[in-house]
Parts: sequence; structure tokens; C-alpha cells
Amino acid sequence: MRIISWNVNGIRAISKKGFADWLRAEGPDVLCLQETKAELEQFPKDVLAVEGYHLYASSAEKKGYSGTATFTKVEPEKVEYGIGEKRFDSEGRFVITHYEKFILFNIYFPNGGASTERLQYKLDFYDAFLEYIDALVKKKKNVVFCGDVNTAHREIDLARPKENEKNSGFMPIERAWIDRAVERGWVDTFRMFNDKPEQYTWWDYKTKARERNIGWRIDYFFANKGFADAVMASTIMPDVEGSDHCPVALELKT
Repeated sequence: MRIISWNVNGIRAISKKGFADWLRAEGPDVLCLQETKAELEQFPKDVLAVEGYHLYASSAEKKGYSGTATFTKVEPEKVEYGIGEKRFDSEGRFVITHYEKFILFNIYFPNGGASTERLQYKLDFYDAFLEYIDALVKKKKNVVFCGDVNTAHREIDLARPKENEKNSGFMPIERAWIDRAVERGWVDTFRMFNDKPEQYTWWDYKTKARERNIGWRIDYFFANKGFADAVMASTIMPDVEGSDHCPVALELKT
């Protein structure tokens, strides 16, 4: 099973850049999108016309904000849109698809840069989510979670770590959450295969950072340790344009 995750920075915007043709050509078994910024009925017709997929979308109560969508060729056994806490579930940040051998969480994690309140919301979201998936693993479930985590884990994961230590996305308190997840057995699948620097998934539009590869790796696939053996490959797709993020991909033995 090949799964792709991509923060598209607006499904309506990216549809004007050939997204539907890209999806047909790429043809992943599952595609997880974040920051769709639309309700399902607002998805462009050419996107909805791509054949062969079941589509599940979650939108925020606030119009034009956040949003996630999962396109899947394999019909899930069950689909959920939250973890049972309204303050987190109301922003359209989850599409959870249950398959025979694992549960896939497509998540758009909060950005903490707007205010101290939003940073605290992000940290609370992180903690609630980790408790939720840890509980699933204790019940002998296998879990993969992917999406825009909105934090670079280590200095190797962004071009200018020293300049960004006080900025949301690389603050010690945010990075500590990823440390804690790893300590609890969650595996950053990309680093199973690639330990090189300058591997990024997001570049600032305003400074044309992509042209100079001044970026951040903030989009991930994580798997519980007991399921990591099923991971055959985990890659970044930096040549795919259309958003300020690029897609990331995972290949699983299922």
C-alpha cells in the first residue's frame, strides 16, 4: 500500500495547478490532504471527478480554515473525524480511516505561531492526541499517523535552527513532544531510511525559500514500533509543486 500525505494549502487553489491530473498520474492507494480550506461540497469538480477513490473529508466550523481529506482506493472498515474532544475535533483536523491491519490518522496539527493561546492549544492537542494513540497501541492496534505536524524535530530538520529556536515550529517545548512520542515507541519513518540533512517539506513562499532550499521538515509519517517492520519506504517528494509544502510518501507491506 502506497500512502501520500500533502498539505495542499487550499484544495481550490491547488486544483488550478493541475492537482487532479497529478492524482491520476501518481495513483497512490491512499492520499491524505491537509489544509484543504473547504467543505466537501466546495471541492472543485475536477477533483471530485477523479475515479477509483472513496473520499472522506472533515472541515472546520470556521469557513475556509484548516480541513483534511482522505482519498482511498481501499474502502475503510470505519471512518472517524476526531478523538472525542470538541475543542480539537471542531477544527476539521482529523480523518481517521480503519483498515484491516492498521488505523491511519490523517492530521493537520495546529500552528502555534499566532499567539500564546494558540501555542497552548497546539501543546494541548499534541498531548491529547498522543494519549489517544498510545491507548490504541495498548489495545494491540497498529497505528500510522501522517500530516503536517507543524514542528521540525531536530536541528537537521530545518535550514536555520539557531535563528528559529524562539519561533513556533522549533521551540524546545514543541520539539520535546516529538521526543516524548519517540520515547514511547513512535517511529519517524523517514529517518529509518534517510539520515541526510537538507531534507525539507515546507518552504516559505514570501522569501522564495524553495529556490534556495531554505526549508523545514514538518510533514511526517509515524508508525508504532510494532508496525515499523511493515514500512518498506518513506520518502519526500520535493519536485512536486503547487503548495508551500511538498508531499511525503510511505510504502507498507499489508
